[in-house]
Amino acid sequence: MSDARAPVLRLQDVTRTYPQGSGTLEVFRGVNLSLMPGELVALVGPSGAGKSSLLHMAGLLEAPTSGDVYIDGVAVSSLPDLERTRIRRDMIGFVYQAHHLLPEFSALENVVMPQRIAGKARAAAEHDAAHILTHLGLGGRLMHRPSQLSGGEQQRVAMARALANRPKILLADEPTGNLDTRTASGVFEALVDLVRSEGLTALVATHNLELAARMDRALVLHEGKLLDAGKLGAPQSA
Repeated sequence: MSDARAPVLRLQDVTRTYPQGSGTLEVFRGVNLSLMPGELVALVGPSGAGKSSLLHMAGLLEAPTSGDVYIDGVAVSSLPDLERTRIRRDMIGFVYQAHHLLPEFSALENVVMPQRIAGKARAAAEHDAAHILTHLGLGGRLMHRPSQLSGGEQQRVAMARALANRPKILLADEPTGNLDTRTASGVFEALVDLVRSEGLTALVATHNLELAARMDRALVLHEGKLLDAGKLGAPQSA
């Protein structure tokens, strides 16, 4: 059993460099990060600062050049690919700016699929998919394909898919970036409700400082370092 007082996700002294011409591009310089159970944390920074790369390392899609990533206290960066794939499947959910739904399948089927890949029986997977989609206000849209859904509805399906296997960690990369302000607010509220109700730990990359201010705290990427900005104040209206 994991310790509720211990970080669910931890990055320790992580660096990341990429080949560039005859030299290297240093993206991260000794990044440290700890996310506790139930935390909802914003990741902010200018375009090109490396927010997506940081999420990819936290989600085991990229390996750090040095340092390590810990999931539930286990150092995972050097584990075999098969084991890292299992941890990613069972413990981490991803939501991207583009929903990446499979267009030929219904909303229900898009959420059933990751559960079936994880070995869940079809009936149980369909039951759980219907439950989470209904929780997100899509109970009447289960059999609709993505092209029959609005942008906000598509993103809610993507959120449901990310949470279908009951992960401990949710990583979201600009999840409302393609939506208008009103729709983005509704999708964000649904995301917060799910994170809180499921007791998840969430790291959400966003340019939207108003949304960031509604999270527990914010981390700022700046020149390869990660700074803890604490709880942001809500932007003041003019």
